[in-house]
Amino acid sequence: MKLQQSYQAFQQAGAEVVALAVAPLAQVDGVRKVTGATYPVLADPVHRAAESYGVYNLFNDNLAAPSVFVIDTDGRIVWSHVGKNGSDRPGEQAILEQLP
Repeated sequence: MKLQQSYQAFQQAGAEVVALAVAPLAQVDGVRKVTGATYPVLADPVHRAAESYGVYNLFNDNLAAPSVFVIDTDGRIVWSHVGKNGSDRPGEQAILEQLP
């Protein structure tokens, strides 16, 4: 899924997109500039968030597995998808259908 191309659809649905990268802030900022991302991209260099969500190093690559979590306004995970490989990502419509 190309997040930037889908970002407006998520906003129109009343949702916010936040990306998380297991990388230092400088690297995340560089990627954000190259991709033109206007949604928040957070750095998780010591992978605390990725570990908390249970998606860190699933493929023995010291990265977070491609994952999507839909979190409601009470902070509960109401839907999630954790990829089985690096390219296993749900499409925009599949995620939009899961929004509360």
